[in-house]
Amino acid sequence: MRAKPTLAAAVLALASLTACGGTGAAGGDGTTLTVFAAASLTEAFTEIGDRFEAEHDGVRVEFNFAGSSDLAAQITEGAPADVFAAADAENMEKAVEAGAAADPRTFALNQLVIAVPEGNPDDVAALADLAGRTFAACAAEIPCGAAAQAAVDAAGLDLVPVTYEADVKATLQKLVLGEVDAALVYRTDAIAADTEVDAVEFPESAAAVNTYPIAALEDAPNAGLAADFTDFVLADDAQAVLETAGFQQP
Repeated sequence: MRAKPTLAAAVLALASLTACGGTGAAGGDGTTLTVFAAASLTEAFTEIGDRFEAEHDGVRVEFNFAGSSDLAAQITEGAPADVFAAADAENMEKAVEAGAAADPRTFALNQLVIAVPEGNPDDVAALADLAGRTFAACAAEIPCGAAAQAAVDAAGLDLVPVTYEADVKATLQKLVLGEVDAALVYRTDAIAADTEVDAVEFPESAAAVNTYPIAALEDAPNAGLAADFTDFVLADDAQAVLETAGFQQP
């Protein structure tokens, strides 16, 4: 089980599944459940997918991790998938309004931190400390980008990132590669990269808490399994995985 390396590859791979009769067959020997999930869910959902597979013999969970707005666009344009897990209610609502999803349920919450190089060499302690420093943020249409702007506005600051990235993983990568002094990312992503970065909590992040909804898609090739997976994510075992990854329970 692995994330697709690129969005284009994801679409091609998913199209090939449809071409094989639309049953979601995995090599003719089992069933593939296709889950479109926000990039910030990569580590947690990969583990949750492994646990789901262990309880469902012959099922393979295949993920397409990307920015929620990109995923919503793919879904509303007809990309074949079974489940959508977004990093905000707005992008899930796009799928609902298009008739592609119904009855989404919130399964997690997430907040921003300021990610800095390990050891925090610039002694960043607050959002205001980013003034005069280079930092990365997600694009405004992405949930982590909207949250970053909301937090900056709540602080009454005039901060402008030097780069806007397509998802939270790409934003954090700018810091890991040493291209910026800091990055506004989710707490969960900083935890996942804790050997390379430190996370600085800041109070204004409370003004931009993101809710994560999940829904089985209306035209899911594997409707029963899609419903099972959404229930599984909301159950205690998966919730424990999410909490360990740094998510908060709804």
